Order: sequence, then structure tokens, then C-alpha cells
Amino acid sequence: MPSPKAKNPLRSGGSPVLGNSNGRFEFMSLNRTPPPHLIQRQGSDTTTARLRASESPTRRRGSGSSTGSTSGQGMPEEDCMRLNPSILGIALSSLLAIDLWLSKCLGVCACEDSSWGSIRPLMKLIEISGHGIPWLVGTAYCIYKSDSTAGQEVMLNLFMALLLDLVLVGIVKASVRRRRPVHNRMDMFATFSVDRYSFPSGHATRAAMCGRFLLAHLVLAAPLRVLVLLWAGTVGLSRVLLGRHNVTDVLFGFWMGYCQYNLVEMLWLSPQALQALLGQLE
Repeated sequence: MPSPKAKNPLRSGGSPVLGNSNGRFEFMSLNRTPPPHLIQRQGSDTTTARLRASESPTRRRGSGSSTGSTSGQGMPEEDCMRLNPSILGIALSSLLAIDLWLSKCLGVCACEDSSWGSIRPLMKLIEISGHGIPWLVGTAYCIYKSDSTAGQEVMLNLFMALLLDLVLVGIVKASVRRRRPVHNRMDMFATFSVDRYSFPSGHATRAAMCGRFLLAHLVLAAPLRVLVLLWAGTVGLSRVLLGRHNVTDVLFGFWMGYCQYNLVEMLWLSPQALQALLGQLE
């Protein structure tokens, strides 16, 4: 007759009977492991839920803001400077444009076909009057013909001032290397290699320096002083009318020549100083 326990395999809180071993019952837990296809399905559902959470609007907004902030902070400083140019750069560019435009408008004697081409020979004569070679030759002749010591002293310092002007203007032209205006014709008298550059105007520096020198040491009469001033101004104006220089080249040349005279006064050579210098060289 079978045991009553074999007829009731399940009890409240118990587990189903799997079998007996050595007269002892073995039970299987009710919390059994789900089948493999259920585990795979649950894993795919969890992955889908995570992807949807990552693609939520809040997450997208956060990532967009962080990317924007990173890109804003990572912008190169050079690009920021190009987008926001300095006031000084804008002012210099505007002045350069005005300088080129005004120089082209004033170059009315640049060639024979220009509006004032008929007075071009006169402008070229004024150009020669401010050239360095006539001044050097004339000053050397005055030194040779002078009878007084005072006259030789003045002419000697003028000769040294002309040499100083040539050296300083050549250094500045070779350093800046600004080209001459495009409407210029290179038919100047006795040019050198640095004369293909425009800044500053050597005629303007020489006119300003020699004008101050003549007014301080040679010319005393009022009409002659006015003529010296008119000559210096006309030499500078002829450089622009002939198309040789821009306006800024002439203006800077006048300022440079004015300052060169102060340097000449500081380095003034007296006859005694010259004789001592020549004695040391011998």
C-alpha cells in the first residue's frame, strides 16, 4: 500500500519531489532558472531601454550645450583677432588708402599726357635743384674757393650734413622698401639702387635740412628767407606732382630733414676740431 507522502508531492511552502536516494527525498526549488530564450529577450529589452534613455531630449540638450561650450572655448586666438581687428589697424589701413588715393589724384605731371603734363619740364628742373649731387659739388666748390676760415667752417659742415643725409635716407629706404607709385616714370636724374624705393623722399629731407641750414648760417635778408622757404616747399610738392612719391613720403621726409639739422648742430665741426681729427688720422 503506497505511502500517503507519495500521493501528495506538493505541500504549502515546499518543493516538488524529484526522486529519492537511499530512502531520502530530494526536492527542487520553486525559484527555478528561466529558460535561455527568456534571458536573451530580457537582455535585449534592457539594452533598448538604455538607448531610449540616452536619446531623450534632456540628454541631447545637455550634450549639445557641452559641445557648444567646448567649441567656443577651443576657438584659436588668431581667429578671434581676425574677427575683431584692432582700432589701430583699421586707422592705419584707412590712412594708407587715403594716402594712395590722394597721391594718385595729385600726380598731374606724371607723364606728358597728364592733365598738367605741359609743366613737367619745369617740375623736373625743380627736382634737379634738390638733388644731392649738385649740392655736394656746389658745396665742395665753395669750400675750395672760400678765403675765410668762417666760410670754410660753414661749407664744411654743410658738406658733412649732405653726406649724413644720404646715409640716413639710404638706410631708411633699404629698411622700409616701399615701392614708388605705380604711375611714376623712372626717368630721374642720377639714381642709385635704393632710389627704386619711395619712403622717405630724399629730396624732401634735403630741402628741409638745407633750408634750416641756410636760414641759420647764410641767409639774413627777409626776401631771401622767403625764397628759401618757397624753394623747400616747391621741391616737396614737385615730388608728388611728378608721381615720384606718395604724400606721406614727402611729409615724413620734411620731418626727417628738420630733425637731421638738429643732429648736424650737435656734431658741428670747428676748424680746430677738424685739424685735430686729421692729425689723428695721419
